[in-house]
Amino acid sequence: MKRFINIVPAFVLICFSLWSNPSAAASRDSLSGSSFYPVGRYDRNAKGDLELIGSAVHFGFTFTGQACTVYAVASDSAAHGYLQYTLDGVFIKKRIRINGNDTTPFVIGIVTKGVHTVWIYKATEAASGPIFIKKIVAAGIKAIKEPRLPLIEFIGNSITCGAASDPSEIPCELGEYHDHHNAYDAYGPRVARALHANFILSSVSGIGIYRNWNSLGPTMPQVYEKTDLQLNSTRNWDFNSYHPQIVSMALGTNDFSGGDGKSPRLPFDSAAYVSHYISFVKLVKSKYPKASIILLSSPMLNGSRREMLQNCLTAVKKNVDLVYISDKPITLFFFQPMQARGCGGHPNVEDHEILARELEPAFKKLL
Repeated sequence: MKRFINIVPAFVLICFSLWSNPSAAASRDSLSGSSFYPVGRYDRNAKGDLELIGSAVHFGFTFTGQACTVYAVASDSAAHGYLQYTLDGVFIKKRIRINGNDTTPFVIGIVTKGVHTVWIYKATEAASGPIFIKKIVAAGIKAIKEPRLPLIEFIGNSITCGAASDPSEIPCELGEYHDHHNAYDAYGPRVARALHANFILSSVSGIGIYRNWNSLGPTMPQVYEKTDLQLNSTRNWDFNSYHPQIVSMALGTNDFSGGDGKSPRLPFDSAAYVSHYISFVKLVKSKYPKASIILLSSPMLNGSRREMLQNCLTAVKKNVDLVYISDKPITLFFFQPMQARGCGGHPNVEDHEILARELEPAFKKLL
């Protein structure tokens, strides 16, 4: 039986009618996953599936009528992830759970007739596993490309992923870590939408520049060039896929972390942090030589740790600017400290709105 995503309760009967009438479903058009134009970290396989990998990777299509059927599945039988979507420009807040052991499609139903536009986003991050789009069935379905707008890449950790930000459907104390992900409402996509820009997220929960929240690695510099942001992956990301005008880097919260209390943890090493960050900025500049780069501090740090992070980022900027004299100078942005209200001490969706509003003026200048 199909899963029905009811936008308006009155549409239940329409959805049931479509499901119970095979000839109506058969008369609709179909596009394989590989037919779409994704934006973000993705891949395509030989079966014609679109593999959604990174947080908030998204694709769009139009269709005619009152329903479209999405065939999607998670990476393995024990896995699950979440999709989000907009319908005719309106964000539908209910996330759609995609399981690895359930190939039942879900239906997006609409009361109004005519041509509709849908953008589907991956709510969960790369580390939670990919979601495969096998096909989408709807009358007159057409894949569409994102409008030609400036592009921003957001590199970061769990905050950038939108991790642990949304307990609206599953309370923080229940479910698994990625059951509370909401990439669409994270600060990066919010900033991009406010400034009429496109975006991609290259982010991993718990990751840092020279060490992670409870381990020495793999760190962002070690996984950034991998399509799926996994150290031992054999897939290398094609950096010619996108040419961002701005690259935002928000790495430091986990380097400053005290760890999990189980693994050995040395005091924060400012020299190692600065050195690794300089090398990483150089790596990013080698991929996107024309991009403006902005380094963000952490809203999770305050007091002496906040001051130390700001000093470290200032040192990174100074060193990189001296090497690339003819390039655009590195921009720094320091968040105001925040008492986060999400799961596990993370910002929730309302906190992400605050962060986005803080950031908008700085990004507007760079655009």
